[in-house]
Amino acid sequence: MKFRTHLAPFLFAVSLAVFAQDGDSAFIAAREAFRAGKIERLEQAIGQLGNHELAAYAENYRLRMWMDKGEPDGIRDFLQRNEGSYVAEKLRADWIRWLGKRALWREVDAEYPKLLAPEPDVTCYSLQARTDRNGVLAEAEKLWLTMLEPPEACRPVLDALVASQAKTADDVWLRARRQVEANRPGQARTTLNYLPDSQMPDSRAFDSAVNSAMGYLVKQGAGNGSRAGRELAAFAIARLAANDPRQAADELERLKNRLQDGERQWAWSQIGLQAAKKHLPEAVDWYARAGKAPLSDEGHQWKVRAALRAQEWGIVHDSIQAMPAELAARPEWTYWLGRALQAGGRTSDADAQFGKIAGQPNFYGNLADEELGRTVLPPPKAASVTSEEQRAARDNPGIRRALAFFRNDMRTEAVREWNWALRGMDDRQLLAAADLARRNQIWDRAINTADRTKNEHDYTLRFLAPYGETVRPAAQNQSLDDAWVYGLMRQESRFITNAKSNVGASGLMQLMPATAKWVAKKIGLRDFSHGRVNDTETNVLLGTSYMRLVMENLDNHPVLASAAYNAGPGRAKKWRADRPLEGAIYAETIPFSETRDYVKKVMSNAVYYSALFNGKPDSLKSRLGTVGARTADAPKDADLP
Repeated sequence: MKFRTHLAPFLFAVSLAVFAQDGDSAFIAAREAFRAGKIERLEQAIGQLGNHELAAYAENYRLRMWMDKGEPDGIRDFLQRNEGSYVAEKLRADWIRWLGKRALWREVDAEYPKLLAPEPDVTCYSLQARTDRNGVLAEAEKLWLTMLEPPEACRPVLDALVASQAKTADDVWLRARRQVEANRPGQARTTLNYLPDSQMPDSRAFDSAVNSAMGYLVKQGAGNGSRAGRELAAFAIARLAANDPRQAADELERLKNRLQDGERQWAWSQIGLQAAKKHLPEAVDWYARAGKAPLSDEGHQWKVRAALRAQEWGIVHDSIQAMPAELAARPEWTYWLGRALQAGGRTSDADAQFGKIAGQPNFYGNLADEELGRTVLPPPKAASVTSEEQRAARDNPGIRRALAFFRNDMRTEAVREWNWALRGMDDRQLLAAADLARRNQIWDRAINTADRTKNEHDYTLRFLAPYGETVRPAAQNQSLDDAWVYGLMRQESRFITNAKSNVGASGLMQLMPATAKWVAKKIGLRDFSHGRVNDTETNVLLGTSYMRLVMENLDNHPVLASAAYNAGPGRAKKWRADRPLEGAIYAETIPFSETRDYVKKVMSNAVYYSALFNGKPDSLKSRLGTVGARTADAPKDADLP
């Protein structure tokens, strides 16, 4: 019930069927000693652990402390004994970082191939170790336009790429442009240091262009006509466009004859991008004026979204075709290419596109199925997990470690261990692990684990519906579709009662403190205090009451209400168009990536919950419907948070 740039790991206390065991307190003491840097206390706690599931973590703490002191003895032995485990993976990565900082490249070279999922900075240490070998610069090349905010370990790799004369001034300016577009001006300034001294822009002029764009354009324009002056003018226009695309367009018109085609077209692409995000009707034309300017992935996608809102199906088609192949193959662009082909009368070609994603259990897979005349239903339920499969899941060392972390309220570590334990599991093993999580009421792991199966499925695990004795009556009392309520809760909290986001939203329905207080007053809930917000019945009462109020305020449209629940009613209204919009187009063109993904998942979730609750197919297209045009009508609840 709030917009947030990302969710921090949820904090919660889970009720496990496995209670505290001998050694738990010793492990907690070891962890606290490690955090405090107390090696003697750590050794004492390790001596009390015995064969505890988390003993390897305590040993890892010891090795980390000695490594920090410059004495990494014992690491190889530990890694050999714990090969393939998550704790060994993390220790090996830390060791490679330690080795890399000391330029011990032979050792880095020996250890890096043993990592199963290397992180970017660790990969860069490996590249540093191999800079004198064939193929390394080709690997570094991939970082040039994708790693716009490189970790420190990656900077020497980029330096080597430039030093090899593999990069021209055009390449340097292109990278800096991408960084300006991504609102990373500090990184752009660093990139421009790769230019020859004679071509580098003045540092004060750069700061003015990116921090005081309008003032810079008024005073400097395109500078003295040098490339640096022209590029800084384009940077200033891009920065201005982020706040006011129309003003940026006026400035570009004024300066266009002082810019060359490359700078002018890139500036138009930035104006088009920002206009598309603000749903301005001129976005399509401004993108067109960008000509063949190279677009970022973000730029490509918003060009299509602008065309979708304008119902320019020919531009939708051509813009998707112009995307990099990997981007165009995503489900959303496969679907919209199909729709563009359909609009152009190429039915068989459209069906071929829909067929590529039909059957996928997601928003665009559902829509593709319906375009092909198929119903959206959960697949046949897999055979029940056997006692032998249950036992194997219980005995899995990684899962045992995860359960021990859950038991001790260490959720972040528990989730990492659990997810690592799932690597390489087949469908039957995944179903057994999901069933184990369900039986321990670790709802989110049950859902996420069941989501991974490829051929054998159990959608009662993928779409768990706990707390039915509370949620379904509350939904009925508010005249809400219980499938939609569950679809939203699944996305909000994965049914973790004490879930808490990084912005302070709490409980099953992720209520912000101010919203909870407002709703409690609105419905006359007496003696409410925020301390009650994680109480299941109170949280569901407040959350479903807010859902009803939002629905009533937004044309009783679930797409608008879902967007409002995540980003606020004011934004949901603002994102409507001046004419009715297909619900799927409204969802795809939501400017906030989190809310866009959220709305799609909530609506697709609701289709599956409806099918499971009612035993018959549901229609996502019907649920999406048409979002009415923007109106100036006063809201029913003007103070609705």
